[in-house]
Order: sequence, then structure tokens, then C-alpha cells
Amino acid sequence: MKALRAQSIAFRLFISAAFWSFTILLIAGVVLSAINRRSTEASFDERLGVYLKALVVNVAASPGDESRAGPAQLIDPEFGLARSGWYWQITRLDSGKADSGKAEIKTSPSLADSLLPRLETNVPPAEEGAPHAGYVTGPDDRRLRLVERVIDAGDEGRYLIQVAANAEEIESDIESFEYALGATFLLLAIALIGSMALAVRFGLSPLRALQEGVAAIRRGEAEQVKGDFPQDIAPLAAEVNLLLEANREVVERARTQVGNLAHALKTPLSVLINEAEAGSPTLAEKTKEQAEIMRHQVAFYLDRARAAARANALGSATEVKPVIESLARTFQKVYRDRALAFSIDAPDGLKFRGEEQDLTDLIGNLLDNASKWARGRIDIHAAREPRSDGGGRPFFITQIDDDGPGLDPEARAEALRRGKRLDESRPGSGLGLSIIVDLAHLYGGALQLDDSPLGGLRATLRLPAS
Repeated sequence: MKALRAQSIAFRLFISAAFWSFTILLIAGVVLSAINRRSTEASFDERLGVYLKALVVNVAASPGDESRAGPAQLIDPEFGLARSGWYWQITRLDSGKADSGKAEIKTSPSLADSLLPRLETNVPPAEEGAPHAGYVTGPDDRRLRLVERVIDAGDEGRYLIQVAANAEEIESDIESFEYALGATFLLLAIALIGSMALAVRFGLSPLRALQEGVAAIRRGEAEQVKGDFPQDIAPLAAEVNLLLEANREVVERARTQVGNLAHALKTPLSVLINEAEAGSPTLAEKTKEQAEIMRHQVAFYLDRARAAARANALGSATEVKPVIESLARTFQKVYRDRALAFSIDAPDGLKFRGEEQDLTDLIGNLLDNASKWARGRIDIHAAREPRSDGGGRPFFITQIDDDGPGLDPEARAEALRRGKRLDESRPGSGLGLSIIVDLAHLYGGALQLDDSPLGGLRATLRLPAS
């Protein structure tokens, strides 16, 4: 079984189908053979029964007439040929001589000096008036099929009438049938095995096409698995393409972040090189200044690279409400001197299709910005986005409203640019909103800034739902 499990699906299907087909054919052959044997024996018994009835009629009509009892009514030369294999015998059961072991017996000429035995003791004896059949060993040790019947002739006595014939005829008919049945089932088995092989090959051809498509991608000959697949394989092909696309996006994002980081570090490095070549007395100060800039750049692009690697992670799902509640409690403590009031409206069971850390970064940055500018109130509302088309990828919306001064439309667009700070009076690097925009975009979502009903700014974050 261990070796079988290691085989291909095609081989396992073929072996399984062949085994059950052989088993079914074998059982069917045994059943049909048994049915044929019974049918052949019944037909042979019916043939012997004709002679038995003739003898019964002969004995019943004139039981005491020695001239009529027996062969006069049997018009068949087989009973007249010695050791022909066809025999009859009439035994008087109630004869006075029966007690001494010398019962009155009449036999067919074919028996010569022999007698027919009774049916074996393990075979139920013939009831009076009802024929019974079975196998016995007759003259010359031949196997005979014997039919016997007991009749009661009244005052004339009781008789046991037996008719037997060579069982080789039955065995010959059964053997011929079994040979024909075996040959037929053999041809049927060959046809079934051939059809199973074709069926397995045809049925698994989509899997081979899928394998060839993946191999073509590995060799660089294609970017996606292409082809028409049946409905039970098409989802697998689609998932493979989605997985390839997700991996491709991760690699592309990592490559982009590395390129951006290299480009961002060029300017500080050039400044340091120029200061060093010029022998500037402020080299140490410039080194410290540019090193701080590079540290910020490295931290920024590392955050973006981590976010890019985590985005669209397979199987990740985070419940939204607990994250919002935890962040609200945190910022209440951070800004406790301003007594901010947080109002949360989020349904239970709403899940973000992504990492918890990313959801915390996204909503945390928005709440941090809202807490810096709010006068005293922040409302948070989260809900699943209705899908008007009835399908597609599900999303949810998180709206964060504050009662701060707000922003005009031009300032909103400017605030989303990396490194732009609209008010130097508040602490921060100016990187928060741009990171939110980039990370939301990685998940296929978006960030939008609008006027809030509270009079300040409304930040609307759209993210995929699980």
C-alpha cells in the first residue's frame, strides 16, 4: 500500500478500477456459473423425469403384471445397452423378502447384474409421491445423476422407482458454458482495461495541461497558466495564476523599494563625499545631519518593504473592531491631557483580509493624525462596503472624523505627498499619510480625505474584507 500511494494518480486510478472490475467480473462469473449449473441439472432432471413418469404409470397401472412392469413403456435403446450409462430400477419396498435383504427388484437390461444405489444419506430421502434428485456412484464407478420416487400402489405394495443417467453429459454442458463464459469475460476484461486506460488518460489530461503550463512558467516561456480547463480544474488553474501574480507583485514591490532606497541615499552620500573631498571644517556636523537623513530614509523604505511583503498574504484575516478599540484606548492615554472622546461604531465579525500589524499601522496613523488636530471629539465608523454588482472582491470602509480645523482641498492633496508637513507646530516626520496611501494601495484599497460633519477632517480608508 505504501508503494501504491507513491505512484501517480493515473496509475492508482487504473489499478483501483482494474481491481474492482476484476472482482466484479469474478463474482458475476461465479454467480452465472452456479445459475447455469442449476439450470443444466434441472433440465437434465426434467429429462429423467419423463422416464420416471413412464415407469410410475406402468407400475401404477398393473403393479402385479410382470410382463408390463418396466421397459415396455420406455422407448429408448440406451436402456437396453449394457453399461450404457442409462439405467432404471424398480424396488418393491414392502415385499416379504425385503426383511431378509432380498427385496423384489427389477432393473433395465443396461444394468446387467448391477444395482442402483440409493441417494446418499446426507441427501434427504424421497418423500412418497414426490421425486427427488441427486448424484450417486453407479456401475463402473461412474458418477450418475439419479431421480427416484416412492409410490404406493395400495394393496399391491409400495415401490421405489429410480432412473439414472451418466452425469458426464451435465458436466460437459457445464464445462462448455464455463469455457464460453470465461472467454467472454476475458474479452470483456480486456475491453474494460483498455477503456479504463483511455478514460484515465482522457480524464487526467487537464492535469497534464496544468503541469505543462506551470513548467512553461518555470522555464520562462509563459507568465500565466493558459488554456481551457474543466470546471473542477479551472479554479485550481485560477488560484495558481493568482499565486504567481501575488509572488510577482511581491518581487516587483521589493525591487521598487530597493531602487527607491538606493535613489534616496544618493544625495546624502554625494554631500558627504563632496564635504570630505573639500576638507570642510563642518564635515562632522554634515556627516551627522546626512546620516540622520539616511536613517530616516532606510527606516521609511524598510517599513514600505515589510508592508509590501505582507500585503495580500494568503490566509491572513484580522478582526477590525478589537484593533480599533485597542488603538482608541491607547490614544486616550497618550492624549489624556486633552480629554479626547472617542466614539466607535464597528460591527462584530467584520474582518480585514491581511495582517493585524498592517491594520494597526493604517488605522493607528490616521487616529494619531486625528488626535493631534482634534479639539475634543473623534468618531470612528467601520462597515462592510455594499457591492452593487453582486460579486467581486469584498471591501470595508473605515471613516475617522475629528472636530479639528480641517483642510481645504488643495491642502488635502498636498498632505498625501511623502514628507510634506502642513504645520511644523505639530511633531512628526510627515511620512504617516504617505505610508497609509502606499500600504492601502498594496492591498488594493485607497485613502480619501474629505470634510467631516464634525467640522474637521474625515479620513476614509477602504480595505479588502475577509
